[in-house]
Amino acid sequence: MTATARRRPLLFFAGFLIVSLVVAGLVSSLASPDPDGLDTVARDGCTAVAGPDGEEQLQGTCIARHESDHAMASGPLAGYAVAGGEGTTGVAGVAGVLVTVVVAGGVFLLLRRRDG
Repeated sequence: MTATARRRPLLFFAGFLIVSLVVAGLVSSLASPDPDGLDTVARDGCTAVAGPDGEEQLQGTCIARHESDHAMASGPLAGYAVAGGEGTTGVAGVAGVLVTVVVAGGVFLLLRRRDG
């Protein structure tokens, strides 16, 4: 394989990484903070009331009444933000892309076919 043929996949993956980082950094900051369709459907049939501790509680027959926080709800990237900070969804998106690239690249390197 020539040097030019070896460079082509590297240029493709470098370009893909750059585009992914730009999209994650810019587009994710435009994401809506409002509940999505799944949240809306899950809360259908309930009303939100303030509980004794000031937290929102659901009353009615919706499936969201039984929801609980995820085990990673207090994690550094919980809620698509960095450490719960406002306006950090772009940073969280970039971090997500980088983690995905590192993990997927590591799996690829472990599973690739080796000639010889």
